Amino acid sequence: MGRITLDKVSKSFGEVEVIPPLDLTIEEGEFVVFVGPSGCGKSTLLRLIAGLEDVSGGQIRIDGKDATLTPPARRGLAMVFQSYALYPHMSVRKNIAFPLRMAGQDKAEQNRRVEQAAAVLNLTDYLDRRPGQLSGGQRQRVAIGRAIVREPAAFLFDEPLSNLDAALRVGMRLEISELHKRLDTTMIYVTHDQIEAMTMADKIVVLHAGVIEQVGSPLDLYRAPRNLFVAGFIGSPKMNLIPGAQAGRPDAATIGVRPEHIAVSTESGQWAGTVGVSEHLGSDTFFHVTCDGIAEPVTVRVGGEVDLHYGDRVFLSPDPKQIHRFDQAGDRIA
Repeated sequence: MGRITLDKVSKSFGEVEVIPPLDLTIEEGEFVVFVGPSGCGKSTLLRLIAGLEDVSGGQIRIDGKDATLTPPARRGLAMVFQSYALYPHMSVRKNIAFPLRMAGQDKAEQNRRVEQAAAVLNLTDYLDRRPGQLSGGQRQRVAIGRAIVREPAAFLFDEPLSNLDAALRVGMRLEISELHKRLDTTMIYVTHDQIEAMTMADKIVVLHAGVIEQVGSPLDLYRAPRNLFVAGFIGSPKMNLIPGAQAGRPDAATIGVRPEHIAVSTESGQWAGTVGVSEHLGSDTFFHVTCDGIAEPVTVRVGGEVDLHYGDRVFLSPDPKQIHRFDQAGDRIA
């Protein structure tokens, strides 16, 4: 249970087409992340799958059945929003059980499912508290618990960690990933944060202006971006994108090289430059080097501490096996 197929699905608001016709298959049990910049259509696409927005064209199938016109409550999906949307006057137990009460589920079954969800989410000791007595991460777990008790075919997450601070985001990332392994249920997760996408997904769907730019595993997208948009979006720090003429590579309109694939020397190398701002992170150091003849600074990643300082002259040499080439249209050259 939990295979979702989009066949030529599109969405327009009036005369404005925000999602041109697209095809996508999400296999049973996959953790799929929709990622892209603000306004790329990722949340709209999730709402189309949930039934919260009507499609303008195409078909949505859930486990082989046409669900295009099926009301949200009958699609067998559970959604977790950016806002926790918990009832402040209700206990955690009652918040989690709420969809079961609305469905007329008997009390014994309600209690069984709530206790089971609470155990999975480490909320057993908090069932009699109210949301105001919980941390942000605990409240988000309550919202997830409310989805779990419905025993859905798939979970839909719409930027669920956006309201949390940095430390909680890391913790909840791990918890949601662990939850997916335990439940073995299809999950679709929307985020603008490519680090979340890289660390959580089985499969990433990169969206730009409503168009799917590339679909693949995190490492597939990192190692072989299909075009300049994916190359510049996936990876932190982002890939260096340099005009081929400036980089001394006439065989490509643009070349791309990851910061970790550039060697630094004070003696010789392909590109001469001057060290600018450095970012020391302990395990890694990022140098931003202004190279002679290259318009934009080149970011270099080196392990640990390196004895280089602002204003030092250096030479950079990209690993020839790790250079990505793109044509004038921005597409990858095989």
